[in-house]
This record gives sequence, C-alpha cells and structure tokens, in this order.
Amino acid sequence: MVEIKRIYDSYELTDYYRVLVDRVWPRGVSKQKANLDLWAKEIAPSSELRKWFNHEDDKWDEFKKKYLKELHENSTATDFVQEINQHPKVILLYSAKNELHNQAVVLQGYLKNVEN
Repeated sequence: MVEIKRIYDSYELTDYYRVLVDRVWPRGVSKQKANLDLWAKEIAPSSELRKWFNHEDDKWDEFKKKYLKELHENSTATDFVQEINQHPKVILLYSAKNELHNQAVVLQGYLKNVEN
C-alpha cells in the first residue's frame, strides 16, 4: 500500500515506511521532525522539470507526461521500486501546497502500474 502525505502534516505512529520524494529539502522541517526512512531525491522530478512546472495547474497534464518519461528513463527507478516493495505500507512525502497536483501523486500512480 502506497499513500501520499504532505511532510508538514503531523507524524502518526501508523506511518510505516516514510519516503521524502522531493529533490530539495522542505523549508522549515528538521530531519528529526521529518522522521524519514528514506530521502529519495534521485527519484524526484529533475530540477529543470520542477522549475518549469512551478506547480501551475494548467501545466499538470504535461508535467505528468514529462515526469513519467523521466521515471522510465531513470536508472535508479528499479532499485526504488524494489525498496518500496519490501514494505507493506509506504508514505510518499512531498512539500508542495497543492495536494492534487504534485510529484507524489504521479509517483503513486507509477508505483501502482509497475506492481501490476
């Protein structure tokens, strides 16, 4: 099971394997408060794609396509999927304000598709 959650949301004991999927460390969050098991910055969108998207809703569909293309071409994606599959419950953490249009949403869908 892969869920998504903002890193600024409170930590809960039911949050099993916590993975930050941002390339840049979130502002105002200490490493202790983040309570991470893994910071998967290499699986996050490239800096160029992240800057281009700028969390603009009208770019969402194109962002999804470009990020999925990056994931398919990312040599670390296979290792990341294997790591995630070792845990019964994973929380993908992101820092974006937009809860519907962010890389964790795309990555969650990607992980569901590679499991099947």
